[in-house]
Amino acid sequence: MTKQVRSQVKLNAFKIPTRKFDMPKDVNGNPLRVSDYYGENVFKFEDSDILTKQDKKNIADIIAKKKDFSRDIAEKYANAVLSWALSKGTTHFTHWFQPLTGSTAEKHDAFLSIEDGKPIEKLSASQLIQGEPDASSFPNGGTRSTFEARGYTTWDLSSQIFLRSSENGKTLCIPTAFVSYLGDALDIKTPLLRSIENLSNAAATFCNLTNNSSRAEDQLETIDVTIGCEQEYFLIDKALYFERPDLVMGGRTVFGALTSRNQQLDDHYFGTVPDRVLAFMQEVEVELYKLGIPAKTRHNEVAPGQFELAPIFDSANLAVDQNQIIMATLQTVAVKHGFVCLLHEKPFQGINGSGKHLNWAMGGASVGNLLEPTDTPHTNYRFLAVIAMVCEAVYRHGAPLRTAIASHSNDHRLGANEAPPSIISVFLGDTLTAILEAYADGKKYDSNTDTFLDVGTDQLARLVKDNTDRNRTSPFAFTGNKFEFRAVGSSQNVGIPATILNAAVSDVLVEMNERIAKEKEEGKEINDILMGITKDLYNNSRNVVFNGDGYSQDWQDEAAKRGLPNLKTSADALKVIQDTKANDFLIKQAVYTQTELDMRYNVRVERYCKCREIEFYTLINMVHKDILPASINYKNELAQAIVNQKAAGIEPKADFILLKTVNDAVEKLVDETKKLDKYLKEKTGEDDIKYAEKIAHEIFPLSERIADTIAYLEENVSEELWPLPTYFDMLFIR
Repeated sequence: MTKQVRSQVKLNAFKIPTRKFDMPKDVNGNPLRVSDYYGENVFKFEDSDILTKQDKKNIADIIAKKKDFSRDIAEKYANAVLSWALSKGTTHFTHWFQPLTGSTAEKHDAFLSIEDGKPIEKLSASQLIQGEPDASSFPNGGTRSTFEARGYTTWDLSSQIFLRSSENGKTLCIPTAFVSYLGDALDIKTPLLRSIENLSNAAATFCNLTNNSSRAEDQLETIDVTIGCEQEYFLIDKALYFERPDLVMGGRTVFGALTSRNQQLDDHYFGTVPDRVLAFMQEVEVELYKLGIPAKTRHNEVAPGQFELAPIFDSANLAVDQNQIIMATLQTVAVKHGFVCLLHEKPFQGINGSGKHLNWAMGGASVGNLLEPTDTPHTNYRFLAVIAMVCEAVYRHGAPLRTAIASHSNDHRLGANEAPPSIISVFLGDTLTAILEAYADGKKYDSNTDTFLDVGTDQLARLVKDNTDRNRTSPFAFTGNKFEFRAVGSSQNVGIPATILNAAVSDVLVEMNERIAKEKEEGKEINDILMGITKDLYNNSRNVVFNGDGYSQDWQDEAAKRGLPNLKTSADALKVIQDTKANDFLIKQAVYTQTELDMRYNVRVERYCKCREIEFYTLINMVHKDILPASINYKNELAQAIVNQKAAGIEPKADFILLKTVNDAVEKLVDETKKLDKYLKEKTGEDDIKYAEKIAHEIFPLSERIADTIAYLEENVSEELWPLPTYFDMLFIR
């Protein structure tokens, strides 16, 4: 690309006007409140004119698992869904599911049917409940041959049927699970639902055992598991995106020279949102509100070109579905505004990457939030016991939790200078840690009655002091009334870490429920039982609690002394899936079968290798087609300048030095690129996990050295000759 052509690409990108879109209005053209159109693209059986009052009661009982789904009710429900969808101008429906690719999948079928030679719109009960996609064409970890193609999607009643809008119509999306012909879970949703049910039942039993009431009406059947997913992302101009093959192929730049100013001044975080970006955010929010997704917070993130969206908490299964919708909405709306939304954990080297903090809690209307400390946490014995159980869960199952967030892309964040390290630890804050330490050591805790902060002026409102601060370096932090699993990657389907977290906590809860029941039978008071549990579990798991700087080398050294696992790469972490002892709690709870674990091991290792290979081949291609030609042309210019100066009687010392350093870099680049290519061609016959380890510990570090060499050339080769958009071009929104 010549400088003239490249300059025109930049100019076109930077001249994109702010997109204007129609905010929802009433019939008189007045702006609607969000509450007026919130959830308009979500089917609510309660509002259906087709269903009778008794039908609605029956459906509510079915969803609450008080009644089985009969064929008659299914047909009525399908008719109600069809009537609503047609009234919205919908022509097709799809079973919307989440295979092991980590994204979503769908096959569209028209409502159109021909009966007695006449066209009609129809959605039968069987079409609503069950579909049949090609299971062999989705990741299955070698558990199915290509000719064994049958798989099933089955409707998830606990999620919401919704409409997805496009420029030319709407599609009815029915959230479903995806299982094989033999019943093995081929998706992310099915194990998640199992883990939610297990944890809900265990938490309800815990509440019933500790509520000191034997009345039937006080006994809980379930407890809600809730999640809130903070979603970080980058925006870059669409025209520049398609000039970077690495972004198109792998979602990140495989090389790039850092700009002199990026995030050092901390001026982008919470800064004024640029007009183009704000217009994009507003349209995203409108689309999400229509889908019943409560987008609450928007702001600039730390890195230039980086932003965040956060919704209000919702039930775990629904929140996972909604996060998939959020990611898809961010990407589709971005294109309308001349952007591309990057969800990769580390699109640009040297600046902050993107995470997706999984905020997790459990509770219910009658018992409140089990993670709510109240004003006197030191005497809230149920709360302290729950905290101790979560600490024990993380301590016992830290390796599977690390595996749950493992991916080739998240490896760029974990341990970097903006994300939690690969050591899974728990942050509790000074107050809560002091309470637990005191009780674990058999001492009395002296509470601090000073609950307000002195800000030094009477003109400002008094601030209530929280029981915990926030620790941005912790992978798993208690943040007031919830735990925040901060190590989850921005592109990841959050259903995987949520499943493992639910199962880990459930494992401890079930064990403690048995202890509580036994000690109650022995006549012990419930508060004494809870204090005993708190003391024993915290004493056992206190090594996993760390409130300091998780980025520091001191913590890595200390964690090693404490015996905490440090699985630095995905290749290291994924091996845990084959550790029978480490995953026994998942098998015991029937969250996964052994076949399903084997499947996921094979799928994730293969995916890790393939994604890295795509990056490596893209890097090699860009070196040959872009970097070397530009660098050689620059060498020729320098050589000609040296000849010209010598002819004029000038000794070109500086030119000689520059030419030599550029030439050395080019020769190094050629040698290392050949070595990278050789590594990839030597793969044949190598075991997948061994190849993954080789990638992580040998091939990827080589690619990073190549990236450093290219960054040097980018900083020295003439801008007129450099063929690709730079970080300066891409990171600063115009």
